[in-house]
Amino acid sequence: MNPLTLGYSPCPNDTFIFYGLVHGRIPGAPEFEEVLEDIETLNRLAMDAKLDMTKISFHAFAHMRANYCMLRSGGALGRGCGPLVIAREPLDATDLASKRVAIPGELTTAALLLRLHSPGLSDLVVLPFHEIMAATQSGNVDAGVIIHESRFTYPDYGLHKIVDLGEWWEASTGHPIPLGGILMRHDHGEDQIRRLDAALRASVEFAYANPDEVKPYIRAHAQEMDEAVMQQHIDLYVNEYSIDYGPDGEAAITDLLDRAESAGIVPPSEHPIFLS
Repeated sequence: MNPLTLGYSPCPNDTFIFYGLVHGRIPGAPEFEEVLEDIETLNRLAMDAKLDMTKISFHAFAHMRANYCMLRSGGALGRGCGPLVIAREPLDATDLASKRVAIPGELTTAALLLRLHSPGLSDLVVLPFHEIMAATQSGNVDAGVIIHESRFTYPDYGLHKIVDLGEWWEASTGHPIPLGGILMRHDHGEDQIRRLDAALRASVEFAYANPDEVKPYIRAHAQEMDEAVMQQHIDLYVNEYSIDYGPDGEAAITDLLDRAESAGIVPPSEHPIFLS
């Protein structure tokens, strides 16, 4: 039997979560072939149903519910961890509508949150997430939406925070902020999907129980990230919702997709988010 393709990013939260699965540390789990790509590339691969199981932006998931369902473990959802809008000069959030704003991919949840927050935006520029701060600093764009470890390092570039999109979401809805989750293709069948969801939860729990074993793998993919920043990244994006979304997490995901549908940003779907 061929290994299952498993897509995730080289960011510390993902390598922390998936270490156990891809290193054969979860009893009964199948063999996996890791596909390490940035989140927008993973979004595009999943749009073509090329991955058996993958990390995904919730925004992208809204476009592919016919092919994939959401697993209940492994996701990035929490409080105080949303994308930031930054700029070279201080701006009022209401000024963004007339600005050229960089986003880290059309299908990212960061782009969706920006469009929900500022529906009048018309000049959006797609850049790889790791290029957005430099582009903003140089003036190639007026502002940018940053994700991942950039939220810890943007002051080093002399940049200013304009909007915390996660803070806005939490204040507007009362929900934690849903960023990304793990999908499995429907054609694997309900029994295997449930087994893989349990194995994914076990992988998160394994990482928590064996941090010294997991750290070298995380560090190898962290692109010279400072050790303290690497740990901040894990602490921010891996939490109790990564083990199981629970009712609060499920409500947040449902609300995000409902708002995106109502705004006409994503197509309506009759497919359920999770298996029943």
